[in-house]
Amino acid sequence: MTTEETTPPFYTEAQRQLQERYDMRPLAQAVEAAIVETELNEAHSWFISTRDFFFLSTVNADGEPTVSHKGGDVGTVKVIDSKTLAFPAYDGNGMFLSMGNIDDTAKIGMLFIDFETPNRIRVQATATFSSEDDLISEYPGSIGMVRASVDRVFLNCARYIHPHSRVSTSKYVPDDEGQQPFPTWKRIDDLQPHLHTDDQGKAADNGGVITEDQYVEALMAGES
Repeated sequence: MTTEETTPPFYTEAQRQLQERYDMRPLAQAVEAAIVETELNEAHSWFISTRDFFFLSTVNADGEPTVSHKGGDVGTVKVIDSKTLAFPAYDGNGMFLSMGNIDDTAKIGMLFIDFETPNRIRVQATATFSSEDDLISEYPGSIGMVRASVDRVFLNCARYIHPHSRVSTSKYVPDDEGQQPFPTWKRIDDLQPHLHTDDQGKAADNGGVITEDQYVEALMAGES
């Protein structure tokens, strides 16, 4: 069976109609033919492997989307092979928006950006989340892994990316033992009764309980 028979068209009907309306259909077809691939090539793999963050888009069964920033050490997304990527899920705020959406629909988008060059790559994939993946041991502090089967990947024009210089790695990236500082938001007074049992009582040893307004002030000042 050929790729054309198993892979849905890249453009939807709504996208095609807009291409027609703005007289962009020939260009859109040419761009697809030039840059859109169904497997990672060497350049894609190198770029992804050298990133320490990416943006993850997911959608739930009701069609409601969310986008999250995912950060870690360099190589936080592991290239398994030309069709497979894997990345860790770390301790969050308990909402499980992205992981829940992956369980819901499996469809994700991944945006990798180099703000210094600048450059970017986009990936569309079908994903699964597991708390028993063998790769978890390679990411201390992770609570599970996502494996993403690449559907489409393509370089994207960097024309509107504002160049930025990297300052430092987030202090919250887990160390080799999976340890990280206690996050400021877990000190908010109203959240104390609802924290995971592992976090109960820790606010007192990490600066004390604060109000939501104090948390917002710390966040705006870059002190969270």
